[in-house]
Amino acid sequence: MTVAASGPMFSPWEIPFSYHGSWFGFSPVVAEGTYAEEVHLVSHQSGMHAVMKLIPETAAAITATPHRLTWQDGERLIDLAYESVDTVRVRGRGLGLRLLAADPVLTPFSGPYFYQDPVDGSYVFTLYQTGRRYRITLLGGRAEHLGAQVLGAAERGIRLSGEWEIAVEEYETARAPYAAQNSFDQVVKAARAEFEAFAEAVAPWRGNRTPAAELAAYVLWSATVRPAGFVTRPAVLMSKHWMDKVWSWDHCFNAIALAAGLPGLAWDQYRLPFDHQDASGALPDSITHSEVLYNFVKPPVHGWALRHLPAAPDDVYPLLERWTIFWLTARRVPGHELPHYQHGNDSGWDNATTFDTERVVQSADLAAFLILQLRELARLAPDQAASGRWSAQADRMRDALLAELWDGERFVARGVLSGRSWSSSSLLDLMPIVLGKELPRPVRAALAAGIERHLTAFGLATESPDSPHYLDDGYWRGPIWAPSTVLIEDGLRRAGYTDLADEISSRFRALCEMAGFAENFDARTGQGLRDRAYTWTAAAYLHLAAAHVRRTSSSARARRGRLSSP
Repeated sequence: MTVAASGPMFSPWEIPFSYHGSWFGFSPVVAEGTYAEEVHLVSHQSGMHAVMKLIPETAAAITATPHRLTWQDGERLIDLAYESVDTVRVRGRGLGLRLLAADPVLTPFSGPYFYQDPVDGSYVFTLYQTGRRYRITLLGGRAEHLGAQVLGAAERGIRLSGEWEIAVEEYETARAPYAAQNSFDQVVKAARAEFEAFAEAVAPWRGNRTPAAELAAYVLWSATVRPAGFVTRPAVLMSKHWMDKVWSWDHCFNAIALAAGLPGLAWDQYRLPFDHQDASGALPDSITHSEVLYNFVKPPVHGWALRHLPAAPDDVYPLLERWTIFWLTARRVPGHELPHYQHGNDSGWDNATTFDTERVVQSADLAAFLILQLRELARLAPDQAASGRWSAQADRMRDALLAELWDGERFVARGVLSGRSWSSSSLLDLMPIVLGKELPRPVRAALAAGIERHLTAFGLATESPDSPHYLDDGYWRGPIWAPSTVLIEDGLRRAGYTDLADEISSRFRALCEMAGFAENFDARTGQGLRDRAYTWTAAAYLHLAAAHVRRTSSSARARRGRLSSP
């Protein structure tokens, strides 16, 4: 029996082939912006490290579905599938394969050592960079080993030909010899069932109107890792390319996409940075397997995110309270109502033109996010007195935002040390639309008009396309990003600008359906930029698509109801 291909097909040059819970994947992307000629096994333990390269004996076309990676040369095939989070099975049918160490140089402190284990006859790489072992067990056919026990520079690995099958495992120090419990086709069938269950949970509404939903679900499913190192919970990394971290605002968008179907996993995403909350209440900038960085923070979108999640567990209130107090104490000058960023990185919009004049600034987006967070604390507060205090603080900050940063036409940023104010052509200056109808009507109207000027055929440019500072691949100085799209679409909808919100949602969904789930997109061409398998982009698509399906289904039911009325 051969398991038929099903599910979305994709190229590992765009999206790594991986598995829910695994710390490694298969991709030619071996470092930031670096593409090898061959697919590699790439581990994300102790950083991103190419472990071994897989080289078929002849040129072969490579395709992937969520449950199988295939090299094909005519009738000759190599198939690879995950058996578990740390084990893959690989089978050859007439097409040979070399599995070689990605790095040919072994030194006393780096590189791969390769040997044949006399206990079970398997072949093992030990790799300094990951601190892990990679065992190859022959299940059928014959293997020729290369470079076993050789020191220094050498070609290390095995060569397979004809009909063959192997298992490849990532592990720490030792484990029992590998013994196959299931056939290769059974392994493929099980992997397919696991992905399909995930897709059904997060996107049960998917269909012809949402053609990228299954691939978006795969991006999230395959980028999830099991707890290890500093990652204390099952975590959706931003990517299993080089953006292999969890940043302390990215996680909110992934949580939102998972919330309806997998609330437990969604709350794991939301809570993960709070597991590393420091004594001041600050969240880290980012978390990955082997490091937690505190040199910057990320914007307080966590109160906004709670509006899109199921009822918060009791422990969320004190976590959010401490995070908010950090901003009210460590990031406010005594006597000032408004908080400040210390650098553009704190905003998540690292190089936005808002920060060109100065970096230590009071900006309208930060105040708006904190107002929403204070409102959520008021809603979650354990008693009426606490709720009233948070509400009063939100009112004061809203009044200060309008009095100090609204100049009658636009929001400005203000240097905390200099006292100077300025405006920019960044979409970030329009972010206070997230406050919806809490803003006065003339302010809402001005923000909506400004947002519309940022709208290209593909979505919201982060820098106005007619700005002299606009760059097609300028990071936050032009390209379209998922989080800004979701935040602004939501704010416009709550501000009463539903037609504009609908148009922004439609264009972003069409962009993902055309160009995939890149980290960001050229606002003028729609081309995907930077890391090409970014989970918050996939999450944004799922969130917007689900909402679109709900709205259109509701409208259709309402029309049917009117038609059936006597």
